[in-house]
Amino acid sequence: MTTLDVETLDMVLATLREYAARKLTPEYLRQLDHNDEFPAEVLKDLYDPEKLGIHLLFIPEEYGGLGGGAYDIYRVSEAMAAIDLGIATGVLATFLGTDPITVGGTEEQKKYWMGRIAEEGLLVAYGATEPQAGSDLATLTTKAVPVVEDGKVIGYKISGRKQWISNGGVAKIYTILANAPGGISWFIVEHDAPGFTKGKPEDKHGIRASNTAALFLDEVFVPADRLVGGVEGKGLAQAAAVFGYTRLMVGSFGLGAGWEAMRRAIRYAQTRIQGGKPLSQQQGLTHKLIVPNVARLEAARHYIEWVAETIDGGNDQQQTEGAVAKYMATEAGNKAAEDAIQVHGGYGYTKEYMVEKIKRDVRITCIYEGTSEIMEWTIARDRWQLHLKTKGAYYHDWAARVEQVHQREPNNGAGVAALAMHALANILERARIDRLTRNQHILFRLGELIAWAETAAIFSERVTSKPTVASGLDLPTEQALARIFARMAAYKVATDGLAWLIGAGQTDPNLANTLNLPAIFAAQAGQIADMDFVAAKLVEAFPAT
Repeated sequence: MTTLDVETLDMVLATLREYAARKLTPEYLRQLDHNDEFPAEVLKDLYDPEKLGIHLLFIPEEYGGLGGGAYDIYRVSEAMAAIDLGIATGVLATFLGTDPITVGGTEEQKKYWMGRIAEEGLLVAYGATEPQAGSDLATLTTKAVPVVEDGKVIGYKISGRKQWISNGGVAKIYTILANAPGGISWFIVEHDAPGFTKGKPEDKHGIRASNTAALFLDEVFVPADRLVGGVEGKGLAQAAAVFGYTRLMVGSFGLGAGWEAMRRAIRYAQTRIQGGKPLSQQQGLTHKLIVPNVARLEAARHYIEWVAETIDGGNDQQQTEGAVAKYMATEAGNKAAEDAIQVHGGYGYTKEYMVEKIKRDVRITCIYEGTSEIMEWTIARDRWQLHLKTKGAYYHDWAARVEQVHQREPNNGAGVAALAMHALANILERARIDRLTRNQHILFRLGELIAWAETAAIFSERVTSKPTVASGLDLPTEQALARIFARMAAYKVATDGLAWLIGAGQTDPNLANTLNLPAIFAAQAGQIADMDFVAAKLVEAFPAT
């Protein structure tokens, strides 16, 4: 995928925000949520090329789209999630639904189907998940039985059930994953195919403006030319090929929703007076409920941007990195929304204040497109293989590179991030020696620690010259946040890692010393001063209105 020029991306974002200011007011969004209503007219506007044409971002130029890249997708996804995550999910579903065609379709299929989606603004749904086959697509039971005439396969009859399908009841085109004789494969099914029915909308905890429904297929006939790629058995590879993109998009959703909750909390804290001064001037609130969340969100942002730029640079094999980005951003977004309610006190618990809705909405980002636990497993599994392949050198080598960054720019937390990397490498090696990954929980916790350490390293590496244009924060604030997060990450990696390995029965009596705990504790110096600085800068950046 190509990357839009800066002017085009800025125009798309400005148009989206202007539309939201006019049409998607908090009152209207709360009404959609209360009524559990899918806003068909809003999606129609979003897909109308004469108004927004947001779906064109995901479609290559040669098929009538804008040909946006991963970076563009991240920026627009963040902006949409800040407006309403339910509406954003409707757009995500179309992107997901077109993925199998984009990745695995023949040239004829891409030209026809992507051209129709671009021109007609069609909603698309991604039909993979089943009642008993969530993240494990290899266990799906939907079957595609060939229909043969004169010794030639002319089509397939598909039977099965799909569950938790975004846009399930409203899409015009569906990509359906099914077992064919040659293996798991994608098929394109239109909404009005005989034998194809949709369940009632799910009554969900959040993202109630999105449509989520079950799909039922009873010998639904599809012509042979709707087998994606024209060859059976490519479905799982086609699904895996886009995880870097789709998980980046969901991570951007967590980032956007979490940041919107924080902006509201920062502004509210300036107006709420306790003990004679605003909450925004009180460490008991800012240093617990605001600054750490902003640090986590910005760390996740820089990791997302790094992955997006890597993909746009031509390396689209970013499944593990996409998992780290999704895991860190969605967990950060969920925690930020939770703490934003706390900032608002009793008001935050009422539906009148948008932070209550944001919290219910953002929770799904830790579940769909791979749960946080699946992300932990994916990260640990893949990085464990790198640790073994490099004989324990992978994170030590990365730490050495980060130390070189620290030599050039000592104010961005790189030195502390390097401590986290070295500690992580030693934790992984001890887990190898004592065979501790036989415990599933240890493997999952390693995935968590790996995500924190990598994010700290990338954050510190990227705040050496100028701030990201998307944050709204200046470079000194970004660097202070990088230092704050690096200290948080180093402390977490070393102390949590030590505790879990001891809990699993590790055998090295000197393990605590190999993790360099004294240096990690000493590196916490300056944390309160940095948090004071960031708290003040956040008030400047997001004044009460």
